[in-house]
Amino acid sequence: MAWRCCSAPNNQIEKHHPDGTQEIIFPDQTVKCLYSGGLEETFFPDVIVVKVEKNGDKIMVFSNRQKEIHTAQFKRREYPDDTAKTVYSNGRQETRYASGHVQIKDKKGNIILEK
Repeated sequence: MAWRCCSAPNNQIEKHHPDGTQEIIFPDQTVKCLYSGGLEETFFPDVIVVKVEKNGDKIMVFSNRQKEIHTAQFKRREYPDDTAKTVYSNGRQETRYASGHVQIKDKKGNIILEK
């Protein structure tokens, strides 16, 4: 048997695959995949993908090719032009531009390094 399917009262469809993967299709066409290794992926109708690792790290990929990464230590937004903006758990902010320019601010927003 390739997979087992069932419909829930809330109109979502659940598929259970032999390898332990669970796939849930919601009425708005959002699809959530739960893998046996602990990885979780959610595919939204507007082409946003959210991956949640077993350790809780979250990666979001947006339709405009931006990517956002959330960990316990930081949150980072990566842009298609290779610019990356990171906010650390202590409030420090770092922006690295594709040109190589770097700007670091303290938790109050004061620039502490620019090169």
